[in-house]
Amino acid sequence: MNPVLSVTGLAKRYGERTALRDVELAVGPGELVAIVGPNGAGKTTLLSIVAGVQEASAGTVSGPGSGRAAGWVPQQPAVYSKLSVAENLKLFACLEGVADPQAAVERMLEQTGLRERADERVERLSGGNRQRVNVALGLIADPAVLALDEPTSALDPGQRERVWKFVGALARSGTAVLYSTHHLGEVSRHATRAIVLADGELLFDGAPGELIAANGGGDEGDFEAAFVAFLRERGH
Repeated sequence: MNPVLSVTGLAKRYGERTALRDVELAVGPGELVAIVGPNGAGKTTLLSIVAGVQEASAGTVSGPGSGRAAGWVPQQPAVYSKLSVAENLKLFACLEGVADPQAAVERMLEQTGLRERADERVERLSGGNRQRVNVALGLIADPAVLALDEPTSALDPGQRERVWKFVGALARSGTAVLYSTHHLGEVSRHATRAIVLADGELLFDGAPGELIAANGGGDEGDFEAAFVAFLRERGH
């Protein structure tokens, strides 16, 4: 299957500091790819470059899901709290140049299960519903790839479960999803692939079970323990 996203030789430098170095990956339709690593590993930098939010210092990002064709969901909700759910969606549809903004609003209200909240101001929503609006804004232009930065970091377990039910449905419909997370249980439970970054380098790219098995965990082992052991062996 042809990839919807290809990353080749990607590097990002901020002055003398290198945030990413020679990262390569390809993502196919419907893949759920978890990007994990220590703080400062380059996870947000990689996602933001994939989404076209910032430019790389070297390398290429290509495919129908690259750049402005990729949806971007930052860690902090990019919503206008005084506007209603529907007003936020319509505003972002217009900003994205969607041909029929109202149709896009109707589609996202249906897809996210927010129709009953359409006229409610975002500031009055629960954390879980605000995050669903945040994800909906990233999907408003119907992208082939969705990049989510720590999508469940501020949510309680029930809210996280609802977000992942929605994201899983997106992947099953063919949207490729890349997400960063510090909740490592969200890797073994939801991801089809795990990418491990440390100091800007890609150290592992494969199924979560492969990392577990390679670090003594067997088929049903603990991803977090395997992840820690993997990094320790490599001096991180």
